Amino acid sequence: MDFSKADNKVARKLFEVALQRELKKEMQSFSEILNDWKTQQPEDNRDDYYKIFTAVKDFDKHIARRYDGLRNSWFFDTIIAMLLDKTLLQPDLADFSDEAKSEILRILKFREAD
Repeated sequence: MDFSKADNKVARKLFEVALQRELKKEMQSFSEILNDWKTQQPEDNRDDYYKIFTAVKDFDKHIARRYDGLRNSWFFDTIIAMLLDKTLLQPDLADFSDEAKSEILRILKFREAD
């Protein structure tokens, strides 16, 4: 499904909401890694450095795949993916047109059943 111009505008706003949620979640994860390091005070810091480096690198790849170069034709599927991984929640869909909302929920229900 392709969104209308108005629904594309709503989707773009939701992508920013989702990005901020993902950034916050991952920053908390990075903080936990650093807190573990502070608590353990290891002599060799390489393993902990590698943990934080890997976590940041993997998250950066995820963010790039999800948000960089996002085309209008991908908006619908991206919204579905964000709902499936709980980055967006159904109440976030409130500003979509009734047609877009019902199609999103129909496909979401179908994909959740898989």
